[in-house]
Amino acid sequence: MSRSEHPTRPAVHGFWEGTGATKTFTHPLDPALLERYVPRDARILDYGCGYGRLTARLAELGYRDVHGVDPSHALIERGRREHPGLPLRQFDALPLPFEDGTFDAALLFVVLGVVTDDADQGALLAELARLVRPSGVLHLSDVPLQSDAHHVRRYDEAAAAEPGRPYGVFTTPDGGLFRHHRPEELRELLWAHGFAVEEEHQKETATLHRGERTRSVQLVARRQSGPGQGR
Repeated sequence: MSRSEHPTRPAVHGFWEGTGATKTFTHPLDPALLERYVPRDARILDYGCGYGRLTARLAELGYRDVHGVDPSHALIERGRREHPGLPLRQFDALPLPFEDGTFDAALLFVVLGVVTDDADQGALLAELARLVRPSGVLHLSDVPLQSDAHHVRRYDEAAAAEPGRPYGVFTTPDGGLFRHHRPEELRELLWAHGFAVEEEHQKETATLHRGERTRSVQLVARRQSGPGQGR
């Protein structure tokens, strides 16, 4: 059976067709970090591109073959208005219509933080492992569990309200559903799907919510191949 006979639709919260589609995304791209791993002529997938903020930034930096994909109709429509001519496409199901090993690199910026279900995260990482060629790169940026009292209270209240959810999943007052991970969870998830982390950094980052800041984590992982490597 072909993959296309059984499409997977990771849960996309309705927030991203309404309020979320008006937000200003904030996780910064470090051009020097990217350049160490991804040459300018690489073919890059920006998965969860939103309104194309990073897709456009990559084009400005001279990356000539970048493809932005997002499940949200509203975000892609916004991106087409703000960045006319950028290759932004909306797909709400996996697999994506690209051949195995199509891309030299993929970006996954604050996507696992909004795809909160374990099974949905696994399906997405499996698809990226299919699409990124062996020895290619996955560059991930997301939010780890925070240790300040505000976030800990938020995590604990959400866990008490819905005990079946992973710890770190919470809802914001404006209706957003998010998940913060332990950094080791991110590394383990990448390794389980064939990506070995080569570089990791943490920094302070503004959030979608005005006035709030969090620690973010950025990982660069290499797609492995051969027995005993990840998958």
